[in-house]
Amino acid sequence: MNTFEHGLGRYLDEDFLTFLRSVTIGIIGAGGLGSNCAVHLVRCGFANLILADADSVEPSNLNRQHFVLAQVGRPKALALRDNLLAINPAARITAHHLHVNAENMPALFGSCDAVVEAVDDPRAKKLIVETMTGLVRLVVGASGIGGFGRAGSMTVRTVRPGLVIVGDHRTPCDIPNPPMSPGVGMAAAMQADLILKHFHTLYKDRT
Repeated sequence: MNTFEHGLGRYLDEDFLTFLRSVTIGIIGAGGLGSNCAVHLVRCGFANLILADADSVEPSNLNRQHFVLAQVGRPKALALRDNLLAINPAARITAHHLHVNAENMPALFGSCDAVVEAVDDPRAKKLIVETMTGLVRLVVGASGIGGFGRAGSMTVRTVRPGLVIVGDHRTPCDIPNPPMSPGVGMAAAMQADLILKHFHTLYKDRT
C-alpha cells in the first residue's frame, strides 16, 4: 500500500478498495471529459484504466483538460497516463495513442467492466454506444456540455439498462457555447460518480 492508497483508506474500507482495484474502466477520449473523469476515478480508488485518444495536447485544450503547459505537443493518452500515475503510482494505466474505430474498439475495450464515452463527434458517440452497450456492464456518455451557467440543467438520463448519459442533453460545444472547465468538468465528475455508485452497489450486493 502506497501513501496515496493509505490516505484513501481513511474514507473507504480495504475490502471495497480491493474490489475497486479488480475493476477495469475504459475511457475512449482523453480530452475534457476523459482526462477529468480519469482523474476522478483514480482518486476514488479505481486502479485499472485503459485510455485511447489519437490527439496530442494543444494550447487550446488547457482551459478544460487535465494537462499542463509543459505537456503541449505530447500524445494526450500518454500525458494523461503520467498525470494519473503521479496521483497513484500503483495504478495500472494502459494508454493507446490511436484512433478508435468499429474494428479495434471491441479488442481494446471488450475486457472492461465499464466504458466512458468521452469524445466530441456525434457519429463517434453513436458508434461507441452501439458497439459497447451490451459488451460491457456499463457505458456512461455525455451530451450537452457546452457553455457555462447551466449547472441546474445538468441531469442524468438512463437511456436503457447499461447506458447512462449526463449533461443538459441539448447544448453543443460551439462558438456561442464554448467548452469551459466548469461545465465540462461537472459532466466528467458526474460520469465518474455514476461509475463509482454502480460498482459500490455491485460490491454491496456481493457482500
